[in-house]
Amino acid sequence: QVQLVESGGGLVQAGGSLRLSCAASGRTFRSNIMGWFRQAPGKEREFVAAITWNGDRLSYADSVKGRFTISRDGAKNTVYLQMNSLKPEDTAVYYCAVDRATMSSCPDDYDYWGQGTQVTVSS
Repeated sequence: QVQLVESGGGLVQAGGSLRLSCAASGRTFRSNIMGWFRQAPGKEREFVAAITWNGDRLSYADSVKGRFTISRDGAKNTVYLQMNSLKPEDTAVYYCAVDRATMSSCPDDYDYWGQGTQVTVSS
């Protein structure tokens, strides 16, 4: 069992930055993939970024590439999402998730989820 707790969301103006954190506890393994997803009201859950737990592979959605950076701190069992140049369309609840098997952009492939943290970008 893996427990995930997101933090760092908030309200920012367009062009601003936020850093989201996801603290993992329970059972984490080197083969796990840590992913960030987001979901806006009325929309499907959308892949944002993913990283292997050991940090050797990263993946980004085209919509955030060049603006967002995913990273992890193995010692703290924490994955981060640095979000720069935020746009109103980035407004969503952001979720941290764990895929026990392979790196994927499909929410159904992820086994564990955090509670989400709200990110609101004003224009």
